[in-house]
Amino acid sequence: MAFKGTVNRVTESRTVESIARAGYPVSGLLHLLIAYLIVRIAFGFRGEADQTGALAVLAAQRGGSVSLWMVAFGLVALSLWRLAEVVLGLHPGESPRAHKRAAPLVNRFKAFGLAVVYLALAFAAVQFALGVGEQGSDRAEGLSARLMRSGSGKAVLVAVGFAIVAFGGYFIYKGASRKFLTDLTVPGGRLMTTLGIVGHVAEGVVLCAAGVSVLLASFMQDPSRATGLDAAVRALGQAEHGQTMLLAAAIGFAAYGLYSVALTKYSRM
Repeated sequence: MAFKGTVNRVTESRTVESIARAGYPVSGLLHLLIAYLIVRIAFGFRGEADQTGALAVLAAQRGGSVSLWMVAFGLVALSLWRLAEVVLGLHPGESPRAHKRAAPLVNRFKAFGLAVVYLALAFAAVQFALGVGEQGSDRAEGLSARLMRSGSGKAVLVAVGFAIVAFGGYFIYKGASRKFLTDLTVPGGRLMTTLGIVGHVAEGVVLCAAGVSVLLASFMQDPSRATGLDAAVRALGQAEHGQTMLLAAAIGFAAYGLYSVALTKYSRM
């Protein structure tokens, strides 16, 4: 209880909350860059349409190292807030007695999952800032190949695939049901609601496709298929009406990026 009380006092700080909010525009920027990369792929240009591809774009710009350190800072700040939600439940900043609430376990798991994702992206941003970043598809393929060497490793890969599909399915549900509106401090409004629906559903569909690619890779013993988001994007491009589907995915990621930027001000904390 003493530990929870300490975490609760930290989340009561408006300064800490403001720092944590810095992660939202960073997330928005990465989604907008992924949308840009998807558009490039739709028109036949090379690129890797995932978070590391977005980080590589930043790294290639003038002053890219500074931008990447800022990205890492924002993501770490937001991940620490998510870890506070693991301890206290969602939106601890809204209640001075958050440490005494009974928070559903599922909410704690969601917060933990997001914290892990943000920390992994922050680590990747630091690697690119230091000049040792590696494309996500190469890293995923290498890790998948190592996991496929043993039965337990294959089981882990299958579990990861199902987890990504489940996460994508939740995004689709959250967007289609407009459940994301409960995360806002204001009524959604037409623009915010549209961005939230399109963004959540599009990202959920691509995440589901990414999870399926991991599952197919594990069942077919082909680590080259387990390249996550980038593999899902390229699979869309190879389907019938692939260019149209890629442009639709790009619009969805851009919508989620703009929605994330708006969360900087309007997210419940």
